[in-house]
Amino acid sequence: MFKNQPKGLLAAALANMGERFGFYIMMAILTLFISAKFGLSETKTGYIYSAFYASIYLLALVGGVIADRTKRYKQTILWGLVLMAIGYLLIAIPTPTPVPSLFTYLALTCFGLLVIAFGNGLFKGNLQALVGQMYDNNQYAEKRESGFQIFYMFINIGGFFAPFIAVGVRNWWLQHNGFSYNAALPELCHEYLEKGTGMLPERLANLQESANAAIISGTPAGELGGFATNYLDVFSRGFQYAFMAAIVMMLVSLIIFWVNRRVLPDPAAKNAVKNVKTSTSSRTEIEMDAHEIRQRILALFAVFGVVIFFWLSFHQNGYSLTYFARDYVNLSSISIDLGFTKIVGAEIFQSVNPFFVVTLTPLVMWFFGMLAKKKKAISTPMKIAIGMGIAACAYLFLMLLSWTLPSKEALATMTKEGIDAIRLTPWVMVGLYFILTVAELFISPLGLAFVSKVAPPHLQGVMQGAWLAATAVGNSLLFVGGLLYTHVPLWAAWLVFVCACGLSMIVMLSMVRWLERIAK
Repeated sequence: MFKNQPKGLLAAALANMGERFGFYIMMAILTLFISAKFGLSETKTGYIYSAFYASIYLLALVGGVIADRTKRYKQTILWGLVLMAIGYLLIAIPTPTPVPSLFTYLALTCFGLLVIAFGNGLFKGNLQALVGQMYDNNQYAEKRESGFQIFYMFINIGGFFAPFIAVGVRNWWLQHNGFSYNAALPELCHEYLEKGTGMLPERLANLQESANAAIISGTPAGELGGFATNYLDVFSRGFQYAFMAAIVMMLVSLIIFWVNRRVLPDPAAKNAVKNVKTSTSSRTEIEMDAHEIRQRILALFAVFGVVIFFWLSFHQNGYSLTYFARDYVNLSSISIDLGFTKIVGAEIFQSVNPFFVVTLTPLVMWFFGMLAKKKKAISTPMKIAIGMGIAACAYLFLMLLSWTLPSKEALATMTKEGIDAIRLTPWVMVGLYFILTVAELFISPLGLAFVSKVAPPHLQGVMQGAWLAATAVGNSLLFVGGLLYTHVPLWAAWLVFVCACGLSMIVMLSMVRWLERIAK
């Protein structure tokens, strides 16, 4: 796989894999943790999730500017890893649930998320810029797309195992304290602590039945207020212990990067050499270069505008799609009993996408390579357009399957038996993430390669950061998924994403020829 690839690619991929392992531990459980810890609704949780996910990518632009200005790319990356570890520590510190002060403890959690986001901004875009520099040498120029596909695949190796670790730690702590996992209980417990017996009769009956079933010893739950407080505290603390695993992986990634830092390119040194070579350029050449730079930047921002809608749709995987799996999918049918803990929960579907990325990447690379050998290669802009169309198909698939399902609002009035009767097979989520992953492989790694190829040499870090900033714009709108999920019929919620991706595909197709000229 690494044959004929630059020497530093493996080191960069391994460093990124460790960081992504820790990051995806957090992302697999973040929205469910916030809901369970603070009793926030899906909509309010979505505002925090959107702001955090947007800041991750927006601050990557800041990280790119810092690295480009200081010319200390590697040191910037190292500081990013350190800050992320500190941020995870702030979230991982066990605190009581229900929280004594919502403002204080929620502010602490949000501050920890901000520290993680800033650390990620220093790390992510700049590491991608280093990888792009490896392919500026003519020896490796033709391997750029395949190199970024390999790099992207390693990201997802870490992402595959992370949800299992997160769920395993949380459920182990529940079992250690005499409880079993029940996805519906945190919401019911918070509702009882707020309303008491004023809950809807169906909801109160669901809480009592679920509470009795959650006691491993089989003893009835007894007074519901005491049970709700105890279960919430154990449930949330299990999440916080899972965050500690992310700290470990940040340290692993830091060690890998530090040990291998000498085999990675130095963009600052390379730009200095380039400046010396071009210092004697004529006025005409300088003007041509300025025109070319403007064209490249315009092309990049055109692509950035299109992929905003992909990320708005794709990153619903940790938000509305996770809530959908929790509320409408039969989770008990995918329980894995390890003896000391059970791996069960809506979070484990977060491993499906990384699994498909790892397994499908070699196939996609082979397919693109075969077309190239037959002189039928598809340009990167066309691949991105096709990816948008595939993403639209993913939500069309989910829309059709959701056609007869009750809305989230109607679900609250149903009995436990009625809810169980309408639950879908887990294969629905597997099929959905399969289609979304194919779309991702046509867009994300190839988009990174496109940016590294088209971006002006002195703006590599900034343009990689701008790609991530475009992702931030899409992520800042993620809360729309929660609003739709809780206020309109499910099929209508998914229809919005079908339209967003479908229209983006049409826009991208209209620009393909222009983008192909710029990329040459």
